Formats: sequence, structure tokens, C-alpha cells
Amino acid sequence: MCPDGAGSEAADRPNIVFVFSDQQRWDTLGCYGQPLEVTPNLDRLAREGVLFENTFTCQPVCGPARSCIQTGKHATETGCYRNGIALPPGERTLAHWLSEAGYEVGYIGKWHLASDGGPHLERPPFDCATSPIPADRRGGYADYWLASDVLEFTSHSYDGHMFDAAGNKREFPPGRYRVDAHTDWVIEYLRARTDDKPFFLFVSYIEPHHQNDHNHFEGPRGSKERFKNFVVPGDLADTEGNWREEYPDYLGCCHSLDENVGRIRAELERLGLWENTLLVYTSDHGCHFRTRNAEYKRSCHDSCLRIPLLLHGPGFRGGKVVSELVSLIDLPPTIVRAGGMIPPGHMRGRPVQDIVEGTATDWPEEVFAQISESHCGRAIRTKKWKYSVRAPDGAGRPGFRDSDLYVEDFLYDLEADVYEWHNLVRDPAHREVRGELAARLKRRMVEAGEAAPAIQTAG
Repeated sequence: MCPDGAGSEAADRPNIVFVFSDQQRWDTLGCYGQPLEVTPNLDRLAREGVLFENTFTCQPVCGPARSCIQTGKHATETGCYRNGIALPPGERTLAHWLSEAGYEVGYIGKWHLASDGGPHLERPPFDCATSPIPADRRGGYADYWLASDVLEFTSHSYDGHMFDAAGNKREFPPGRYRVDAHTDWVIEYLRARTDDKPFFLFVSYIEPHHQNDHNHFEGPRGSKERFKNFVVPGDLADTEGNWREEYPDYLGCCHSLDENVGRIRAELERLGLWENTLLVYTSDHGCHFRTRNAEYKRSCHDSCLRIPLLLHGPGFRGGKVVSELVSLIDLPPTIVRAGGMIPPGHMRGRPVQDIVEGTATDWPEEVFAQISESHCGRAIRTKKWKYSVRAPDGAGRPGFRDSDLYVEDFLYDLEADVYEWHNLVRDPAHREVRGELAARLKRRMVEAGEAAPAIQTAG
């Protein structure tokens, strides 16, 4: 796509650093109401930049969310509707678009879009979860690469490695916490690069994701003591789950992320790059600590869908707070536009610059989410309503990709029931509301490239 404006020079465009955490609830940040001193650096970014107070993922699981953020397409469009499905060959990503705009493009961290597996895939299986990712599976990040496909499989909180562009292991220094080591390499990149072109660096942390093989969240040493007096989030209070033992370490992970965002900022300031750098901070999905299902995500509830979003830099300054509903799918066109290009028509979201600049006259009043891997579900969220449907057993296509038939699953009045305790999906008093929301959901599904399904009422 051609640059937005004739004669625009790449050298005049902002550097872009996209910081992506994994499985981070929005309310872990002080600027979203976290009462403990967990995120002072991110809170400063919110005060000086733009805080989006109602941001939601479009796919609450790691790989699918990453496919959406890289391409601007929904997971059913890329085919990456569950973990373990690689981006298809030829799929264009942020790296391709920014590279064409004259940017140096680099990636450091968790990728999760290279391995293929599953009997229903047409492509042959390919596993690089614990081995180097071939160049043709790196999504166009051709200038700098230091990553693992599944970082939680090649590392723990205090040990492990990633792979460089040549396939060599880069080991974390002994005793160095994973977020710190990860950031060491980010700073190494910033110091080593030249200034002949702007850069787009995607920094994909694994924290605060649980450590799969240890079945725990692993914050820096001392986290359990430091954050033991946490305030229980309202959606977790009086539930089962495992938040009682795990939340202090979870907050420890988030605090480490915050410290390291501070380190990145300090280095950009030292190098004289900060004023012309757009820093984006967000996450792939939230975490409900086994309160809504047997694990942490793959749910329509806000504890799973709602994520933080902060932008700071050119076009995003002044401490503005945006209340409109924003989706993760809106960030790819936002990044492309920040890089001086017109977002391609296949990108499903809209650039958030339209809201910040006050030019959006028809911003959507709901966000849309596809839910897969555990089941096949679809949901929309407005400021007042949450409405979710799921395919009945045997109705969806293999791998929970999509379905022609859904049944109403959840309805919440978010103004009266902010923590989503009272499911109204069978309440006859809300039959008309459900019908209206079903029509809106079908419209959003069609806009996402899906066929309009049949939705059976719950009662």
C-alpha cells in the first residue's frame, strides 16, 4: 500500500516499539485501578500518553491472538484459530507493511506462529516449538530476529534460551530473571542498530503467562512476600480457582514487566530516540485463574477478554483517556497508519487515531470476539451487554474453527452486574434484547468473513 501522503520520507516517521505481554489482566495496572504499586512506569505512560480504558482481545488464546495482531485479520481468516497452527505461507504481516514503508523490522520474544499440528490440517505437521524457527516462518521479520516459537517451552523464570536469526541458542545469564534477560537483548538491539532508517521492534514477553510444565505463575524471587497483601479483584472474590496461591506471583510478573518497560524508555531517552518513538503496550488476553473454566482463558468473560492498552509518542500524548470500545484487531491498522501508510482494505479493524484525533463519527459500539480451541464460540460486548453463543457438540467444524449453528450461552447486563455473575440468557424478560444482540453478532460475524449462522435461543 502506498505511503499516506506524497513525498513522505521514511526517516521522518516515528520509530515504533510494540510491547506485548501474555495473559495480562487490564486491572493489574494502577491506571486501571490496581491499588498496589505494581506498574509505576506504565502509569506514567498513561498520564503522559493515551489510555484506552475499554480494550478487548478478539481471540482469547495465545497463537490466534498473535495471528490477528500480525495480520489485521480474524483468526478464522488466517486459519490460525487455535494454538499450533502456523501463519500460512504468503500471509502478509506488520513486518511486511512496515518494511515496505522503509522501516527496519525486528522481533524479540515469543512467536507462537511457526509450528503446525493436528490431523485436520491440510499441511503436513511441522514442530519447532523447541527448535529454531526457519526464516520462511518468521512472518517477514527479516532485519532482526531473536525468538522462540513457544517461549514457555524453551525457558523458565530463571533459565532458558531463545534462538537468533542463524538458529544459534542465546542462553539467559545464570540467575537472571526471564523478563530482565529478554529486555537486556532489547537494549542490545537498540544500541547496536544504525540510524539510517526508522525501526519497528516487536517485543513479545511471555510474562505473566503461567509456566506450563511447573503449573505455576513465576514472578521474580520475593514476589509472594512482596504482593501477599493484594486486593482481590471483584470477579475472583468468593470463587474457587487458584488465585489465592498464584496472584502474588502474577503481580510479580507484571511488576517486572513494568520495570523493564521503564528500562526500555530510559534507553530510548539516552539514545535521543524517545521523542520520536511510538511505544504501544498491550496483551493478547486476560486471565481468570480457573474460575470460568478449567484453565485461564478461552472464555467470553471480561477477566479473559479485557486487556490493557497504552500508547505514547507522536500523535499519542497529553494524558488523554479514551472510553470507546477498542479491539486488539484495531491495532494493526493503527501501526500501519503510524508508519505513514494507508491501512490495507483487508484489515478488519480501524486505526485508533480516528478516536484520538476526534475524526471518528461511526466508531463501532461493540467489540467482537471469536473463541476457539476449547469450544467454538462467538461473542460481542457493548458498554452495557455481553452476549455469547457456542456451537453445540458435534455442530462445529474440526478443531472448533467455526459452525453454521450456535446456541445462546451467556448474557450479562454489565451496568448492573459488572463482574458477570448473573447469566440472563434464559430470562424471558430479556428475550427481545437477546434477539437484538443476536442480529448484531451475526452482522459482525459476516463482517469477519464468516457465513451468517443460525442461533438457537436458550429459552
